[in-house]
Amino acid sequence: MYSPTEPLDSMHENSYNRYIRALFAEMRRLGLVEGKSIKIERYGRETREVRSKATIVAIVDSKPDIIFCVGAGAVFAQETNTIPIVALAFDPIREGLIKSLAHPGGNITGAAFSPEVPIHGKRIALLREMFPALQKLAFLGTRRALDGDFSGVREAANAQGIQSTSCLIDEPTSETIYRSAIAKAKGEGANGVMVALDGPPFVDYVVVANQIASAGLPAIYPFAEFVVAGGLMSYATDLVELNKRMASDMHVILGGTNPGDIPFYQASKFELFINQKAAKALSLNVPATLLAEADEVIE
Repeated sequence: MYSPTEPLDSMHENSYNRYIRALFAEMRRLGLVEGKSIKIERYGRETREVRSKATIVAIVDSKPDIIFCVGAGAVFAQETNTIPIVALAFDPIREGLIKSLAHPGGNITGAAFSPEVPIHGKRIALLREMFPALQKLAFLGTRRALDGDFSGVREAANAQGIQSTSCLIDEPTSETIYRSAIAKAKGEGANGVMVALDGPPFVDYVVVANQIASAGLPAIYPFAEFVVAGGLMSYATDLVELNKRMASDMHVILGGTNPGDIPFYQASKFELFINQKAAKALSLNVPATLLAEADEVIE
């Protein structure tokens, strides 16, 4: 079980992370119970050099029955074409992981976040509904995220008559780096923020939400965790759904099914979270239409 963004103490059946609890609950329902029918080795964000090739090679050399990984499917696929890989991927086709969702082929399957261009448009529309004065949107992420997604953000923003600008976060990240990048974007006229679906900001979600709030900018986030931490709103893929699907993938692979014959599952459910307290701090009145659409409203 490999996730460079998830802490090791959350990667278990009684996790405080509801997505991981859902994964283990579905595994248990299918008979995959740690300590009884399966053994799990964990590699989380505290694992030394977790993103290094040496760590990836060491995992492959240990010859596990399955590699379950978050955001690193392509890296593992470069090291093995025999060990089954079940991956959570942002966009497996764009990443070169597979050529077809329906027929991934090879030794890999898993679940994919929905393509980002339509999600960008939906997120911008939701933020604008919350904050009609939105004129210029800052897209916050690392260079890796900006290189992959900023053109889609710009396209979606242009379609809605909104300007956009990149808000680059240097790595390794720090509170000061976030504060400076957000202040720079605000100084250039950005009056709203969209946070990229990106590993470092997700790891730093509390700092990111606090710094954007301190700058007095309305923002929409890619995961509900940011909103629970005080962010304004999120429109996110339902990771409970995706994790349950990946548990099913592991079950059928252990039963003898070739992973390349299992279609890559594409997200079909999304969640809208709204933080009323954050809205009040920004002097925003949450429209009744958004309250009706929200999956959860934090008071």
